[in-house]
Amino acid sequence: MIFQAPRGTYDRMPSQQLLWRRINKVLEEISESFGYERIDTPVIEDAKLFSRGVGDVTDVMEKETYTFPDRGGDLLTLRPEGTAPVCRAYIEHGMHNLPQPVRLYYFCPVFRYERPQSGRYRQHHQFGIEVLGSSEPEVDVEVIQLAWNILQRLDISDIKIKINTMGDSDSRGLYVEKLQEYLKSQIGDIPGPIKERIHSNPLRVLDSKDPKMFEINNNAPRSIDYINLESSEHWKTVLNNLDSLSIPYEVDHKLVRGFDYYSRTVFEIVPSVEKSQNTLIGGGRYDGLIEMLGGKPTPGIGFGMGLERVASTVADSSYCLESNKPSKVLVAHIGDAAKEKAMLLSSTIRNTGISAVLAPTRGIKSQLRYGASISATHAIIIGDEELQNNEVVLKNFAEHSQEIIPESNLIEILSSFD
Repeated sequence: MIFQAPRGTYDRMPSQQLLWRRINKVLEEISESFGYERIDTPVIEDAKLFSRGVGDVTDVMEKETYTFPDRGGDLLTLRPEGTAPVCRAYIEHGMHNLPQPVRLYYFCPVFRYERPQSGRYRQHHQFGIEVLGSSEPEVDVEVIQLAWNILQRLDISDIKIKINTMGDSDSRGLYVEKLQEYLKSQIGDIPGPIKERIHSNPLRVLDSKDPKMFEINNNAPRSIDYINLESSEHWKTVLNNLDSLSIPYEVDHKLVRGFDYYSRTVFEIVPSVEKSQNTLIGGGRYDGLIEMLGGKPTPGIGFGMGLERVASTVADSSYCLESNKPSKVLVAHIGDAAKEKAMLLSSTIRNTGISAVLAPTRGIKSQLRYGASISATHAIIIGDEELQNNEVVLKNFAEHSQEIIPESNLIEILSSFD
């Protein structure tokens, strides 16, 4: 039997690592430039954390979670999203005692039992940010700006921000009630599987891609028509500040997001040319979630980014990866004495932060072919003559050139290549 990665998972190969490292570096740099700090949470959590936070009748909880009893009888869930665990950590570690708001970012694998397709996996990786402890609309704008800056830095173009408001919890409740009434009046034209959502989660009906739902959803009530004065002022301030920062957006009255905890501002960043499963970043405000999880009332807002989709988009763009590719040096050797010297020299080079690979014991031509195969930028060649003269041969693979240099100058010369 030949084993393969489970369906919906994949191996990230060495050739893909540089792309992912550079994406992660951009995410870290931009997040920290906005004053965010990293947090890491466990892969497994109490199952009730997600049923209470995400909602029992969402697709994630009904169909997609990996939930199981452990040997002690506790019901655990593999993390399907990042916000609820961060909120749990905020409560557990008394972070409400810190200066507010608390700004956090994270990288984590998440698990959902979905039908595998392009850009969607059963284990995928998420980057996210959360701001806890501020209800100011300016924070909403900061979060959207951070998301926008990331995609701009990654040179991802032809994208747009879609944004909507759900209003506060009271406004959202009123809107859901009016939406349900409208959908029930259209029940005869709604396909069977979608009818079930009218009672359990009517907001998800607006997400339907079924062509029969296009006109029904277009004529559905809009959340903005049911928000109270305070929510309306919050919404106007968000849009005005986005305008001031020249951040483009498109108001989408059908945008509601998938989890029960969202309120007020919700947004997505998607390619300008609509495709299925195309959301790059999605998020919004969740002012009631901390209290829902047992903490003190604490407003919050954040977003999640699917790293596989972003990596795929970046790989297809003009974003240049080779220009900053670090040097990798092959240390080749001819003879036993030279091999011992090559081992010592490899260690010295690595201690300076430069990648060095000791060549396998083969003929010199075979060693150099090996260097080219592992994408070495340079080769250092040591033989008996070089040992005697305290010199090395430095070969540049790209330029097909080589020169003899004093060993004492080697580290300085190699350091100048990065």
